[in-house]
Amino acid sequence: MTELTTPDPLHTALRLVRAQTAVVKRFDAGLSGLHGVSLSDFTLLLHLAQAPGGRMRRVDLAEALGLTASGVTRGLAPLERIGLVSREAAARDARVTYAALTPTGRERLTEMLYTARQVAADAFAQWPAEDLTLLSGLLTRLGGSAPDTARPATPPHP
Repeated sequence: MTELTTPDPLHTALRLVRAQTAVVKRFDAGLSGLHGVSLSDFTLLLHLAQAPGGRMRRVDLAEALGLTASGVTRGLAPLERIGLVSREAAARDARVTYAALTPTGRERLTEMLYTARQVAADAFAQWPAEDLTLLSGLLTRLGGSAPDTARPATPPHP
């Protein structure tokens, strides 16, 4: 009979970070190769697509992504340049700006979702469904959440 030992939390955390890096590399390779975006770009676009009217205040987007406001601004700039996102001023408060998904952004995001689903399916191809369910539950307990990829993108705000 083998004795069970308590895993070292640091060792576990470092393994999680290493696994996360490997997953990000897979997504970045698939998304950049076909669509010219990174996983973080894709995640940002996904959040916008699911926001009411396809737009969010930059500060709310930063909170949803776990970034600083300046980090969101840096992430939005290239997406604005290629026409996937636009900047909108709030009608009632000129100090507030929104990041809005453009029609081109919505169209391209649909294509990116297909690619992302393929990358995820390939990454977990050999995993039994119960292992995926367990992993998903454990990551949720750690505070990991993701945008709902089953929910369609909302039309742009008029």
